[in-house]
Amino acid sequence: MNISNQPQPTLLGASDPAPVEIVNPAGSGDVLLVCEHAGREIPSSLGDLGIAASEMDRHIAYDIGARDLALMLSERLDAPLVAQRYSRLVIDCNRPTEADDSIPPVSDGTEIPANRNLDARERAQRATEIFEPFDRALAGAIRDRRPKAIFAIHSFNPVLRGVSRPWDIGFLYRKDGRTSPALQRYLLAAAPDLSIGMQEPYAISDQSDWFVPVHGERNGIAHSLIEVRNDHISHPEGVARFAGLLAGAIGDFMKKGD
Repeated sequence: MNISNQPQPTLLGASDPAPVEIVNPAGSGDVLLVCEHAGREIPSSLGDLGIAASEMDRHIAYDIGARDLALMLSERLDAPLVAQRYSRLVIDCNRPTEADDSIPPVSDGTEIPANRNLDARERAQRATEIFEPFDRALAGAIRDRRPKAIFAIHSFNPVLRGVSRPWDIGFLYRKDGRTSPALQRYLLAAAPDLSIGMQEPYAISDQSDWFVPVHGERNGIAHSLIEVRNDHISHPEGVARFAGLLAGAIGDFMKKGD
C-alpha cells in the first residue's frame, strides 16, 4: 500500500472551534478592527502544549484584555471585527510564518515542548489550518468592505524580561505617518495625563510583523497597530475607559482626519 496516498491527519478536529471569529459583520462603520491575539484555544490534537494551565493565563498565550477591548470598540464604532480564536503559542497570526517566533519553542522564559523540533509538515499544518484562514478572512473583509481605516488591537505587559514598559498605550506604524500621530493628538486632547509611546513597545519590521506590512501598507489604507498596557484592560472598568478613549479618538480621526 502506498501510504503517501492516504489521507493525512488534520490539526483541527471536529470538536475544535474554527480559527476565525467575525463579530458584527454587517456593521455600518467605515472602520475594520482586527485582533490577532484574541484567543487561548489549543487544538485538541496538541493537548496542553506540554505547559501548565496557569501559563495560558499569561501574556505569552494571548493579549490580555485585547478581545474585550476590541469587542467594545466594535460595538461603539459599529465596526466589523476579525479575531483569532487560537493561542499565539500555537501559531502567531501577526508574524510571517517563516519567522522564528511564529511557533515559539520558548516564550518569555517558558519552554513550549509541543513546539520543539517540528518538521516542515507540522509547521505547514498550523499555517494552513489556523494562520491562513485568518489571513484570508481579514483580506476578504478588506477587499469586500474597502474600509477607510483598519486598526489592530493588542496589549502588552508592563514589564518584559525585567525591563519596564511605562506607556499607557502605544501606536505602531511605519509608512503611514499620518494615522497614528493623529490618534495620539486626539487621545491627548481627551486625556492629557496619558503616556503614549510612538513605535512602542517595539518597532514594526517585515521580519517580525504581518498586519502593518501586508494588510495596511500593501492596501494603502489608513492603519495603526494599537497596543494598550494590559494591566489597564484586565478588568471591565479599564476596558470601558480605554474603549471610550479610543472610540473617541478613532471617531475624531474618521471625521476630521489629521
